[in-house]
Amino acid sequence: MTTPPPYIEIDGAPAADPGLLAALMSGFGHFTAMQVRDGRVKGLDLHLARLDRSTRELFDRELDGKRVRTLIGGALETSGQRNASVRVYVYPDVRIVVTVDAPAPDGLGAPQRLTTAEYWRPAPHIKHLGGFGQSYHREAAQRAGYDEAALVSPYGEIAEGAVTNIAFWDGSSLVWPSAPCLEGITMALLEPRLPSARRPVTLADLSGYRAALVTNSRSIAAVTAIDEVTFAVDEGLMERVHSAYDSVEWDEL
Repeated sequence: MTTPPPYIEIDGAPAADPGLLAALMSGFGHFTAMQVRDGRVKGLDLHLARLDRSTRELFDRELDGKRVRTLIGGALETSGQRNASVRVYVYPDVRIVVTVDAPAPDGLGAPQRLTTAEYWRPAPHIKHLGGFGQSYHREAAQRAGYDEAALVSPYGEIAEGAVTNIAFWDGSSLVWPSAPCLEGITMALLEPRLPSARRPVTLADLSGYRAALVTNSRSIAAVTAIDEVTFAVDEGLMERVHSAYDSVEWDEL
């Protein structure tokens, strides 16, 4: 069965061309991605703050959170979807594009194998468009049989995955790399709800960790390997992490 294209609205008006999505990730702008269930979102305030902060930095203008919420709600209503993967893109002149797509599966994602790539994203604190470098390395990783790329410096310091945050379990805390990275919303929700620390993590450190995991807007998944270093799937840890995420309240749009 062919997957239908995402539903797209530009400033509240349906887009006539469903192929427009291919162009949305190019150019100058930023976005956020979220899961919606029954018209509700986890960490909505964090999404709105991210969009406003990046709009101020890139376009020197504030972004009205009420307008964003109205546009998301309108796109969901018109598309007829209450459960969905939603993205909000912001472009120059503060044009807002909302896409509504099929929801990601609930629950933990399948364990992932990572390979390293020598690359750090420019302006990593912004969820910006035009991510050729990270897309290139992620595609190369998948062609080589891996699920994701771990982005590292020339000196072996790990920052993040190509489309994920990464954390390591030392037996008492989740260690999030302190290298510059995009602080994902899922990461931001989990960090205060679990024993957590931020410190440098290098490739030479990996064998000292008991487990690893990756997070993004679509899933939380255990990591079974980074290159030749393997990790056991700690079922207790993953249940604890999923429970922490599950405890986050849903916000009404």
